[in-house]
Amino acid sequence: MKIGLVTPYIYPLPGGVNQHVRYLYENLRLRGHDVRIISSSHGLQRASEGDVIRIGRGFSMPANGSVGTITVSPRFLSQVRDVLEREQFDVLHFHEPFVPFLSLVVLGLSNSVNVATFHAFGGFSPAYQLGSRLMRPSIGRIHGRIAVSAVARHFIDRYFPGDYKVIPNGVDVGRFERAVPIAKWQDGTKNILFVGRFEPRKGLLDLLKAYRILRKTGCNCRLLVVGGGPQAKEARRYLATRKLGGVEFLGRVSDDERDALFKTADVYCSPATGRESFGIVLLEAMAAGTAIVASDIHGYKGVVRRGREGLLVPPGKPKELAGALATLLSNDELRESMGRSGLERADEYSWERVTAKVEAYYGFVIRRLAAQGRLPSGFHADIPPSPRAAHQELVETVA
Repeated sequence: MKIGLVTPYIYPLPGGVNQHVRYLYENLRLRGHDVRIISSSHGLQRASEGDVIRIGRGFSMPANGSVGTITVSPRFLSQVRDVLEREQFDVLHFHEPFVPFLSLVVLGLSNSVNVATFHAFGGFSPAYQLGSRLMRPSIGRIHGRIAVSAVARHFIDRYFPGDYKVIPNGVDVGRFERAVPIAKWQDGTKNILFVGRFEPRKGLLDLLKAYRILRKTGCNCRLLVVGGGPQAKEARRYLATRKLGGVEFLGRVSDDERDALFKTADVYCSPATGRESFGIVLLEAMAAGTAIVASDIHGYKGVVRRGREGLLVPPGKPKELAGALATLLSNDELRESMGRSGLERADEYSWERVTAKVEAYYGFVIRRLAAQGRLPSGFHADIPPSPRAAHQELVETVA
């Protein structure tokens, strides 16, 4: 099939949704599909780069306690019409379809089978409450709905009730199998790793407070911090005023270096305060065989099983965070056991398996539309057989 993956965030800038789109793109191609990524431009990117199609210009703005993107263009309608006419997509797969305005314009002009994945989770959202009224025509154009977790499904179903298929995020297991620990940090001192944006909801300051407690109680450990963001100065000031050593700010690193850091860490810590729908970074830690200490929040509990892959603590509680870190750092057997459990669980979330589930859902939606006589005029591919029919055909072929 010809598939278009629509991301409202500026591809390939770092972020959970863009990472999801990247691996889905790669694995759908491996499964024989012709795939494009539709995104916006930011800075000096060209309008078209191989299979990446850019429409409009993206601007960053605060959203859901983090940073989101809004895409605008004076020629939105004509640009989108030209792209859709040229590409002739069978399926358009929208990721966060209601982030303004790229996805909404593409969805409004689409004559393909439209599937949407909802990634976000939060509490009450005035924007979604208002949008639930304004977006009714748009939600009606979506033929299939996916949520990345049960909590993401619960969140979006509050505003747009309907049937949602839960298909989780994935992880590139092989990438972490190939990673090698960094010798510089293999000096006998235990390593705690944090990877994330320096913003309140990621909980970095809580981790620094917990780390201070660990050091004051005599724990020989080091904190490796990857990322950047608006709280960078505040974090450095906290360390300087308390003369707290052993913290290494590594900034933004390459994918290969980040993979190596996961393999280097003795414990990965994610002290997020909430509004996390899944926690891809937890999967990455598990794929590296690294034990986890994370906040006991809805989006994380579906990934890390308490006491098996890691320890879960109440968010915003540095003392409890320090206690859990101390437990793992001092217990080699427990830490190694959690690492092994994480490796087994990460394999369940391999991108090969996740992509197979997405592909199967495309087929389900297409067959349902065909049975109802509602298959859009833009769908030109063969209708995928049902799993039962495909299995029967295989049996007959072998016989």
